[in-house]
Amino acid sequence: MTEQNYYDITIIGGGPVGLFAATYARMRLAKTQIIESLDQLGGQVSTLFAAKNIYDVPGFYEITGEKLIQHLIYQTTKFNPDIFLGETVESFSKTDLGYAIKTSKRITYSRSIIIAAGIGAFEPRRLAIENAKEFENEQLHYFITNPQIFKNKDLAIAGGGDSAIDWALALYPIAKSIHIIHRRDKFRALEANLEKLRSTKTIFDTPFTISSLEKASENKIKLNLKKARSDDKKELTVDHLLVNYGFISDNKLLSSWNLQMENRVIKVNQSQETNLPGIYAIGDSAYHPGKLDLIATGLGEAPSAVNNALLYVYPDKRQPAHSTQLIKQFNSLKGSN
Repeated sequence: MTEQNYYDITIIGGGPVGLFAATYARMRLAKTQIIESLDQLGGQVSTLFAAKNIYDVPGFYEITGEKLIQHLIYQTTKFNPDIFLGETVESFSKTDLGYAIKTSKRITYSRSIIIAAGIGAFEPRRLAIENAKEFENEQLHYFITNPQIFKNKDLAIAGGGDSAIDWALALYPIAKSIHIIHRRDKFRALEANLEKLRSTKTIFDTPFTISSLEKASENKIKLNLKKARSDDKKELTVDHLLVNYGFISDNKLLSSWNLQMENRVIKVNQSQETNLPGIYAIGDSAYHPGKLDLIATGLGEAPSAVNNALLYVYPDKRQPAHSTQLIKQFNSLKGSN
């Protein structure tokens, strides 16, 4: 393969972090491609949280997952990286000029790789109750595509993290009532959002767990709750139950790439570099001590990975100026073509 056949940077994953990495790479005038296994951009946000309000993205007081992805896609496509959808990276191997990347559709070549594949294949952590499947997609939900099904309905949300609290805030204005069920009195959610929810008429059922489910009249569902470390019990009948216990990920493909893993994701150094030279990881794919798994964190990691990847590819190339100078340089080059 000649140098002309190589991308400077290949980004594996087209979620929010991968999209912004591609944007910044093109601002640096790097020849860039995104490879995404799904048939659409947006990753987990588009697939599971399109309707959810997100509060920790700079520049937006609140924004739905769908709107965030729309903004990111618009920004990225303005810089025109090559985008390949419905294509899974199966393996890569070292070459004299970088890496040969084998996908489910082709072999492509890149001088460096940035992995932004999130948590890999994922599915919701389901309610561990024998008859739970009987209620799925009717009264029992693990993610939401249409919030309007909860309009004027009694809703219970099980979970104590950001997702549970964020959904409660988003659905409170349209639901008839909301109960939060959590096994502890303390929550893992962002304090400001939890305080905001406590200022509403949301009912907090803590510390309780769901012990069983029963059908109720008028197509409702009855939740039998048991208090933690106690024999106390209570019953709750609602129209819908939303379970937010997190996700189970399958990162077997990542594990097969000879990358050093820690906490089931890829271990990186302060430059976002993995144990393999020229390969970087960002977002939920990457781990370093003290990291917070936020979209905002991943967005900040993207420019660092791009700059270090280009320093690896072109050791003598000057480090970037501010974004305004990068945009002028990009537009100048585009205008000369």
